[in-house]
Amino acid sequence: MNEIIKTLLTRRSIRSFQEKEIPQQELEQILKAAIYAPSGRGKQTWQFTAICNREKIQRLADIIGRKLNRNGYNMYNPEVLIIPSNTKDNPHGMEDNACALENIFLAAHSFGIGSVWINQIRTLCDDPEVREILGEFGIPADHTVYGMAALGYPVNTTKQDVKKIGKIQIIK
Repeated sequence: MNEIIKTLLTRRSIRSFQEKEIPQQELEQILKAAIYAPSGRGKQTWQFTAICNREKIQRLADIIGRKLNRNGYNMYNPEVLIIPSNTKDNPHGMEDNACALENIFLAAHSFGIGSVWINQIRTLCDDPEVREILGEFGIPADHTVYGMAALGYPVNTTKQDVKKIGKIQIIK
């Protein structure tokens, strides 16, 4: 089996991370994979912000948790949080960012780094308290955040065989 297909078939969402730094070079390659994702009409109006500070990540998680009435919310306490954002006027922003997130997840997995999609911010992006923190992170006010990628080395490295349910149909 070729390596790309193997990576696609073995990637899983990870929700428990070690306290172990992700090497700068690997993080940069993961972010580079993001900017090579497909972009509607080639606009590439996105920005990728990597937060590598657990206290800053938790500060954002605390506000999101409070807004959603989820006591103790911590986004699974990742080592890194990648926040893709896209201009509000890009009609393909959500789709572009979804493609970029998938590239992030696959690139991370290729390095043995776990990941999970964090989607709670989508409806809270323009809440004044959330927007204040996003602004502190350098995310422009005219950008929307549709989802984020929590990254870290998995606590449990045991590979689980997951049965995928779906239908594949080939018509000739």
